[in-house]
Amino acid sequence: MHVLVLSGSLRAGSVNTRLGSLVAESVTRAGATAQSLTLGDFPMPPYDGDTEAEDGLPPGALALRERIEAAQALIIASPEYNASVPGVLKNAIDWVSRYRPQPFKDKQTLLVSASPSMVGGNRGLWALRVPLEHLGARVYPDMFSLAGAHQAFTADGALTDPGLGERLTTTIDSFLDLAEADTRYLCLQRRWYEFLGDRTDAPVTSRAQD
Repeated sequence: MHVLVLSGSLRAGSVNTRLGSLVAESVTRAGATAQSLTLGDFPMPPYDGDTEAEDGLPPGALALRERIEAAQALIIASPEYNASVPGVLKNAIDWVSRYRPQPFKDKQTLLVSASPSMVGGNRGLWALRVPLEHLGARVYPDMFSLAGAHQAFTADGALTDPGLGERLTTTIDSFLDLAEADTRYLCLQRRWYEFLGDRTDAPVTSRAQD
C-alpha cells in the first residue's frame, strides 16, 4: 500500500503540514508507505479555461496528478478558510480534475484537519467532501479534526493529548484496512461514466463493491 499524504496549506509552519507529517508516520507504522507533500510542491496558476485551451495543464497539476494516480490511497490535511475549502486546494482539485481519466475516481480518501479554533477545521472538511465525492472519490465516512492545534503538538511532533493520538491512529488504521481491501479484493469492474456524454470506450475501472 502506498499512501499520498497531502497538506492543503502553503504556509511555512502550517499546523496542517505538521498533522500531515504525523499522519504519514502513523501510515508507516501500520506497514504501508507514505509520501508527505504540500501544495507548495505543486505550484499552479488560478484555473482559467482559456489558459488550459492555450497551454494545457500546468506542470504542477500534472505532477500532482501523477502522485495521486500512483497512490492506492489519499489523505488530505486541510485548513479551514471562512468555514470552507482553502482556495489553493480547490484550485488544485479543479486543475487536476481536467486530466482524463481524472485520478480522483474511486480513490480511497481520508480527510483530516487542524486549526487553532475549537472546531478544528471540521467545517472545511465537510465542504471539501463535495468536490471530491462529485469526482468519484471514496471519501471515508469518519474524519479527524484537531482543535486548538497551535498548542496540540509536542516538541517532537506528537499530539499532547494521548486520547486524541489514539483516535487518530485508530482512524488511520481503519481507513488503511478499507483501502487495502479495495485494492486486493476486486469484486467488480465497471466502466467509468462521469457525465452522460462520456465516450463509451472509457477505461475500465476496477471497483470493489456489492
